[in-house]
Amino acid sequence: MSYPPPLYDGDSGEVSAWVRPAGAEPDLVYPDGNRVSYLATGESTAGLFGLYRWDFSGAPSGPGPHFHRTIAESFYILAGEVRVYDGNGWVTATSGDFIHVPPGGLHGFRNESGAEASMLLHFAPGAPREAYFEGLQRLAGGEEWSHDELTAFMVEHDNLWVE
Repeated sequence: MSYPPPLYDGDSGEVSAWVRPAGAEPDLVYPDGNRVSYLATGESTAGLFGLYRWDFSGAPSGPGPHFHRTIAESFYILAGEVRVYDGNGWVTATSGDFIHVPPGGLHGFRNESGAEASMLLHFAPGAPREAYFEGLQRLAGGEEWSHDELTAFMVEHDNLWVE
């Protein structure tokens, strides 16, 4: 395997880094207390990847088994205990565990511990997941969608659910 084609063709580099301090407020807070921080969006990385911090409250939550056609998704558990569906069954992941799911890979994640947990979510390439997370926040807040609206939303955001 070789390096990909250059994405920068300058000779001296440029000032383009950014910092998000650890104490920054989350970008979304769900009614159950879950919090999402947009660390690097697909837009801010020119579509290379998206990186998000997901902080679970102690309330049980998280998606069941599903897959994506267009993106790979990886999880890195920062703290606590997260149940992850790996296509075969649910396994318990704890601090320091890493899970990678290629496009088409069955997966899901849940906090079932009753305690707080935290993880990083990495999507490659950088799809616009912010609109997906924000739609889920509206649903969790009680916004009502018809079956057709919900189905269209999931298709638009490349979430394909399985039994």
